[in-house]
Amino acid sequence: MAAPRSRLLNWLDERFGAGSVEEFLRHKTVPQHRHSIWYYFGGMTLFLFVIQVLTGMLLLLYYRPTPNDAFESVQYVMTQVRFGWLIRSVHSWSANLMIFTAFVHMFSVYFLKAYRKPRELTWISGMLLLFIILGFGFSGYLLPWNTLSFFATKVGTEMAGSIPLIGKWILIFLRGGEEVTGATLTRFFGFHVAVLPGLATVLLAMHLLLVQHLGMSVPPSVERSIAGGKQPARSMPFFPTFLLRDIMGWYAALGVLGALAAIFPWELGTKADAFASAPAGIRPEWYFVFMFQTLKYLPAKILFLEGEFAGLLGFGLAAAVWIAVPFIDRRAGFGRVSRFFTGLGVFALGYIVLMSALSYRHP
Repeated sequence: MAAPRSRLLNWLDERFGAGSVEEFLRHKTVPQHRHSIWYYFGGMTLFLFVIQVLTGMLLLLYYRPTPNDAFESVQYVMTQVRFGWLIRSVHSWSANLMIFTAFVHMFSVYFLKAYRKPRELTWISGMLLLFIILGFGFSGYLLPWNTLSFFATKVGTEMAGSIPLIGKWILIFLRGGEEVTGATLTRFFGFHVAVLPGLATVLLAMHLLLVQHLGMSVPPSVERSIAGGKQPARSMPFFPTFLLRDIMGWYAALGVLGALAAIFPWELGTKADAFASAPAGIRPEWYFVFMFQTLKYLPAKILFLEGEFAGLLGFGLAAAVWIAVPFIDRRAGFGRVSRFFTGLGVFALGYIVLMSALSYRHP
């Protein structure tokens, strides 16, 4: 048995350099400390992304991106295709879980100061991936062509259209015209299955390459303890120890995903009607709700700006500052923490939770 395995490894090594990969895995380690649990959320997000790709390919076998057929094709999957309802529920629930784990991963990286030098590009590529994941959620929401998704897309694109000077162009670009029509559905389908996956693949490869090259960061508090001799520098082998633990996390996520999909199957609703009135209490998906609720509280005019545009401008500036944190937080060096930026992270997390809770409590 050993001889065939050795011949196979030699054959792969000659063609792909498999020996260097084996050598890399043998010597790669992961820091081990009381905050190590947060390291697993990046891999869990990747696992859920793979689930998205696999279930999305199965749904593509039946989906037809036209206003006359989109709703019926999804309905056919859910009622006629064997286990089609389960595949669609897994796809929808995994999308939401992926966005949740991506947010958890982002905030854990932020609070553990893993964006510090030399990991600035790792942070930036991760943030761009988060925006693409949100783009997946926004573009995929319209594809079933039901009433809720139709009007939610209409509201979302109108918000983008309120931006002065370029708002009209953005709205037409997103909708494929003045109104949400079949052109919008076709365009969102293209974004969802071609444009965004292509961008995500490039960024994901870059992000993983940076993580593997630079390794995982050690939090400042742990760095201080190690430097002061209060605790030794501990680590675990990536293969097999960390990888097996990562796989156990994926297994747990798969169990939660399967339970949600089976017990709470994703509903289809009613077919979109452009001439019908918008349903009462309509709101975007939960990951956009905090922005939606904020815009509801803003007055019509803030100084010389439209209230809605001022809110969008504020969110845009906040996102720019968040991305640029590695270059702004100069105090976050070896074993040091900037309390201002830690407080800023606490405020951002609290604000998102508070505004989301208010939206669901007072629709």
